[in-house]
Amino acid sequence: MSEDTVLSCTGLSKKFGGITATDNVSLKLQRGARHALIGPNGAGKTTLINLLTGLLTPTAGRIELLGVDISRLAPHQRVQRGLVRTFQINQLFDGLTPLQTLAMTVSQQLGLGASLWYHLGNDRRVADRCEQLLNQFHLSEVMDQPTTQLAYGKRRLLEMAIALACEPRVLLLDEPVAGVPAGEREELLQTVANLPADVSVLLIEHDMDLVFSFAKRMTVLVNGAVLTEGSPDEIAADPRVREVYLGHGEAHG
Repeated sequence: MSEDTVLSCTGLSKKFGGITATDNVSLKLQRGARHALIGPNGAGKTTLINLLTGLLTPTAGRIELLGVDISRLAPHQRVQRGLVRTFQINQLFDGLTPLQTLAMTVSQQLGLGASLWYHLGNDRRVADRCEQLLNQFHLSEVMDQPTTQLAYGKRRLLEMAIALACEPRVLLLDEPVAGVPAGEREELLQTVANLPADVSVLLIEHDMDLVFSFAKRMTVLVNGAVLTEGSPDEIAADPRVREVYLGHGEAHG
């Protein structure tokens, strides 16, 4: 694997009985990538991401993270190695505030244990990192509100902040603006655009405005297989993509 490739899969397939959900997929994510995975509903995007993160075991193929085969590692082991995913369905600790949630995550990441969020003042590293994340993800004003009271856009921002608190080398952004009201989207889009340059990002998203503004490279999945890959301009100009995914007159460019 090239030194510039941080995450790759080769010949990745997943069968459920007689159904092939992922069909011989090969994909390379480069260091610092802004890479989008797109395709129509049922294309196999979620299955592929579940394979990459370890929620599913591949029927065939290999996954490498930073040159190491992780194909059979458990999800938490992949997170420890720097592969972190945000979930399309919000999965937060409703009883905690954003500050408490982040403090717990940061404490765990620093090897201090997950119960130290209520001793926030005891470790300057925890407090400083939490303050940085709260500012970066526009959560400072709501840091003491219970998560259940947060606007949906803020919940998605908190989800991304938790992912960044895990210090990822590779971040899988799973439909970050799904379900977010129009009035809350701009803050989310700006935050996605300003993610750290040293974190390689694979974006799974239906919102084409976000995809084309964010991605430097795109992979199109159809019927569980890779249809094509290229720059946003190449993808927008590809008649096969227009036909199977974007629809007539909907491609950008």
